[in-house]
Amino acid sequence: MRAVLLAGGLSLIFTIIGTRVAISVFAKRGYGQLIREDGPTTHHTKRGTPTMGGLVIVLATVVSYFLAKLITGVHPSASALLLLFLFVGLGFVGFLDDFIKIYKQRNLGLRSKAKFIGQTLVAVIFGFLALWKHAPFVDADGTTVASRAISFTRDLDSFKLPLALMVVFIVLLIAGTSNAVNLTDGLDGLAAGASMMVFGAYTLMNIWQNNQDCGGTRVAVSGAVGSCYVVRDPLDLAVIAAAITGACFGFLWYNASPAQIFMGDTGSLALGGAVAGMAVMTRTELLLALLGGLFVIQTMSVILQVGYFKATKGKRLFRMAPLHHHFELLGWEEITVVIRFWLIGAVFVAAGLGVFYAEWVVGG
Repeated sequence: MRAVLLAGGLSLIFTIIGTRVAISVFAKRGYGQLIREDGPTTHHTKRGTPTMGGLVIVLATVVSYFLAKLITGVHPSASALLLLFLFVGLGFVGFLDDFIKIYKQRNLGLRSKAKFIGQTLVAVIFGFLALWKHAPFVDADGTTVASRAISFTRDLDSFKLPLALMVVFIVLLIAGTSNAVNLTDGLDGLAAGASMMVFGAYTLMNIWQNNQDCGGTRVAVSGAVGSCYVVRDPLDLAVIAAAITGACFGFLWYNASPAQIFMGDTGSLALGGAVAGMAVMTRTELLLALLGGLFVIQTMSVILQVGYFKATKGKRLFRMAPLHHHFELLGWEEITVVIRFWLIGAVFVAAGLGVFYAEWVVGG
C-alpha cells in the first residue's frame, strides 16, 4: 500500500515540475499545436501552444512506478511490466504522429494505415503475452495476466474464447479505447480530467481486489472462488493506476483552460491503451463501457455523424463531431463544455464503481 501512495505522490510532483520544463523547452523549439481549419474559430488562438505534453505523463508514470518499487523493496510484477509496455508502446506511436505533424507543419501526422499498424502491433504483443501460460506471465497458482474469458466484474466463463479470438478481442478493445481517448482530447483539460477519474477508479478497484484476493484457494481457471477475485498482481496494478492518476492531476494544472500545453497523441493514445489494459488485467472489460462512458459517448457521436452523413448524402446530425465541438458551436463556452463533460464522466465512473461493489455484495 505504501507503493501506491508513493507512486501517486511522486508522479504528481514529477509532472508538475516536468510539465513546466516541457512548456519552456517545447516553446523554444517551436513544437506547437496545429489547429484544424474546419474546427471552431475560437480554437485558432491556440495555434502554436506547446504540444506532446504526453511525454511528461508517460515518463513521470514510469519513473514513479520504479522509484516506488525501489523504495519499498518490492520487485515489479509481470502484470505491471506488461501494462507499462502497452502504455509506453502506444505513447511512442502517438509521439511519432505528433512529431511528424510538427516537423512537416501539417495537421496530418502518421497516415491512418501506419498509425493502425503501430497500435495493432503493440496490442497484439500485449494480448499474446497477457494470455501466455509460461513464466513469468503465469504465477504459481496458474493464474495468467489476462483471462480467455470475457469479463464484466469477474470472468464470465460462458464467454470463454479460443486464444486467437481473445487476442483479437483485446486488440479491438485497446484500439477502440485509445482512439476514444484521442477523440476526447479536443478541449483544454477534457481528456486529462476524464482519464484521471477513470484511473482513480481503477486504483480503488485494484486495492479492493487485492483485499479480496483468493490467496491459497486460487484455481488454475478463470472466475472467482466465493466472494474473492482471481486476478493476478492487483496491488501492483494499483501502483500504476495511482501513478497515472497523479500524472494526469499534475498535467491538468497546466492543461486546464487556457491550456499552456497539450498532451497530443503521445498522451491520449498512451492513456487510452492503459485504460484498456487495466480493464483486461482486472477482468472488467465490459465494465469499461460504463467506467469510460464519456469516451463511449464521444466515439459514438463520431460514428453517428459519419453514418448519418453518408446515409443522407451530406446532411449532419451534429454541427460538428466529436460531441464537445457540437456544443461549442451551439455557443457554449469551452470551459462550460469541459466542466459539464467532466460531471458526466464522473457520473459514469461513480456508476461503474457502484456496480462493481454491488456485484461483490450480491455475489458474496
